[in-house]
Amino acid sequence: MALLKSLFTAPEVNPINKKARTIPFLNPVDKYGRTLWFSTFGFMIAFLSWYAFSPLLSVSIKKDLHLSPAEVANSNVLALTATLLVRLVVGPLCDKFGPRYVFVGTLLVGAIPTFLAGTVQNATGLMAIRFFIGILGGAFVPCQVWSTGFFDKNVVGAANAVTAGIGNAGGGITYFVMPAIYDSFVHDRGLSSHVAWRVSYIVPGILIVAMALAILALGEDTPNGPWRNRGIVNGVDTTGEGEGVVVDAIEPSVAAQASRQSSISKEKKGDIEVASDPQLDAVAVASHEVIQKPSLREAAPVVLSLETLNLCFGYFNSFGAELAINSILGAYYLKNFPELGQTGAANWAAMFGLLNVVTRPLGGFVSDALYKRWPSLWVKKLFNTGLNVLAGVFAITIGVLDPHHRPTLVGLVALLAIPMEMGNGSNFSLVPHVHPHANGILSGVVGAFGNLGGIVFAVIFRYNGTNYPKVFWIIGSVMIGMNLVTAWIRPIPKGQIGGR
Repeated sequence: MALLKSLFTAPEVNPINKKARTIPFLNPVDKYGRTLWFSTFGFMIAFLSWYAFSPLLSVSIKKDLHLSPAEVANSNVLALTATLLVRLVVGPLCDKFGPRYVFVGTLLVGAIPTFLAGTVQNATGLMAIRFFIGILGGAFVPCQVWSTGFFDKNVVGAANAVTAGIGNAGGGITYFVMPAIYDSFVHDRGLSSHVAWRVSYIVPGILIVAMALAILALGEDTPNGPWRNRGIVNGVDTTGEGEGVVVDAIEPSVAAQASRQSSISKEKKGDIEVASDPQLDAVAVASHEVIQKPSLREAAPVVLSLETLNLCFGYFNSFGAELAINSILGAYYLKNFPELGQTGAANWAAMFGLLNVVTRPLGGFVSDALYKRWPSLWVKKLFNTGLNVLAGVFAITIGVLDPHHRPTLVGLVALLAIPMEMGNGSNFSLVPHVHPHANGILSGVVGAFGNLGGIVFAVIFRYNGTNYPKVFWIIGSVMIGMNLVTAWIRPIPKGQIGGR
């Protein structure tokens, strides 16, 4: 009963950092619930539009623009390349300006090429427009940083997994939505195929702009209000940016002492003796989790640490493989089952992305539950490693069998999706614990590695033509190898205070 009540009521809030310790899923009026759902649907719309070409590309657009399979594959690679670059940039921007404004900016900039998609006349134009639409994939980073800023460590894995999981489902929804819009224009409006696919892209463009304006008008930067107040810990501003802001404190003297200790700890680089007072411990930890303005001095140790590499390798495989497979899955179904046609193949391919509604949140929920039962971050790390290895096994199985029996292929793709997409959720359940003072930078780097994986796997698909089973086998082998190589790396840096 208490669990059910927590879905509707205002959440329990940590009095020190003002982050929610429960998730008000069904309370969009509360600022925590509002942030959760704006993060979720903002990323869903971005993902839907980012992948809006894939469902129509295998038949209608390919035929209209006289594209070769290599040109289609090249456009897939370029769409992922842009997102990689954007994620590297928006990560530090989130730390500097706050994720809400970066989210809005990413959506509005990405809306421009979406509206212009219908102007494409040849393969070069397609590659250029898909490159710039790839900007929308960068929305993932502010989505995760924004969610992390509102939810405490006991539920942040679940919150991040929900926002990204339902958001990722946009990659599956687009396989239903775009063919349906196209079919409506052709069959109900009488438009030619040449015109119908072009007009179809106006719809996601409108949705993107509407969502961006809603986030701008109704969203909040932090639980304490504007981004300049992010450093308020137990009523004390640890950054010096929130002048003039009065926030209720539990015990200002304790917070002030923790603030001084925070300064000392930074100088000693983790060689710290934390006070025995439990409240002081909590305030000191929270002080070390305040996001700092990005600088080369702050960024270099974050980007170059082994703990970051561990997260990057995991996401390279889980999300990278998901992206590449999403791009070709409709074509794979069409190759093995030509009787499905464009819309039928797209509908079956949609299942892979739509499973994110359940699988990615499940990865975050299970990761948080394991951490609660065994409070060691090794549990979160090894859980993520195990999921990636299991996904690799299923990818190899698809590659070896190459099923031409539809239920078998559909079932194996679903079995692949479960650990692969749960791995995405469990990865970003661990991210908020690692280098929490630079969450934007870290989220951007890890997110970019996901796209790098997508590019690498998409290039492998591109050079193997329609030999999809061979690439599935390669993907599975890479997933198992890369995750076992990093299994020994500790989950967070030695001596780190925040994030525990």
